[in-house]
Amino acid sequence: MAIDFAYFADLKRNGSPSQKQEIGEVCIANISPLERRKRLRFAAQQFLITLVILAVMVALHFDPLWRLFLQFLFSASTVSYFQARDKT
Repeated sequence: MAIDFAYFADLKRNGSPSQKQEIGEVCIANISPLERRKRLRFAAQQFLITLVILAVMVALHFDPLWRLFLQFLFSASTVSYFQARDKT
C-alpha cells in the first residue's frame, strides 16, 4: 500500500497575492535583437521562396497533391516569424 503526501510551501496563504508579488505577466526576452532580426529575415526569405515555388507549380499545372509538400516550407517561415515576434 502506497501513501502519498502533499507538501505545501505556504499554509497561511489564502489565495490572494501579497503586496510584494506582482500581478500580471512579465515577459523577458531570451533572444537578442540581432537574433530576432535574423529570424525575421529567414521567415521573409522562406515565405518568398515558397510563394515562387507555388507559382511555378501552378503555372506548370502540377498535381495539387504535390503542393502539400509546400506546407513544410510555409510552416518553417511561420514558426520563425512567431519566434521573433514573441521573443522566444
